[in-house]
Amino acid sequence: MDSYIININKVKDEDLIVTILSENYLYTTYRFYGARHSIINIGYKIDFELESNLKSNISRLKDVLQLSTPWIFDREKLYCWQRYIKLFYSHLKDIENIDKFYINLLDTLSHKMIKQNPKRAIIESYIQLCEFEGRLHCEYECLLCDKKIKSDISLVRSFLPTHKKCSFSRGFELNKIKELFKNKSMINFDEEEVEYLWNILMQGL
Repeated sequence: MDSYIININKVKDEDLIVTILSENYLYTTYRFYGARHSIINIGYKIDFELESNLKSNISRLKDVLQLSTPWIFDREKLYCWQRYIKLFYSHLKDIENIDKFYINLLDTLSHKMIKQNPKRAIIESYIQLCEFEGRLHCEYECLLCDKKIKSDISLVRSFLPTHKKCSFSRGFELNKIKELFKNKSMINFDEEEVEYLWNILMQGL
């Protein structure tokens, strides 16, 4: 089954607890001597099998095959990808049954990153995630004062909108943010703005 490794915890000396996001399920698995195998890495897409263990409620991860991507050896893209993937674990860790939207989102993002700047592609992906989960606030009301935002807008963690003066943070043109939320496109943002939004995203999903 094609899936993504979204978390790794080391146990004992070289064994690993590996959390895997599949199409409809979040698996917690055990891999003996997993630390020795480079294909067991956060963000890697894999095909695998599970072996049930009567002495444990955690299945053993076996027959792992890495499904490579064209940019896997691009250090910057891999770094950005892995940071985004780590956020998925915190976001989904208490859920077992998963909507296939999440793995489809990652598949689409992985394909876009072949040609697109990784931070731009990931921010666009995150906007899609917020919309799917009903967390994309397109009413443009300030989180802090509850009043309508009519000019410059600031975004805080989870891309929640505020007035610039309320959150004492960087402002953006309201129309640019509206276009971003509507079209899920970073085309009108310069590199400094992209970096600012990236840092907000890294605070958590």
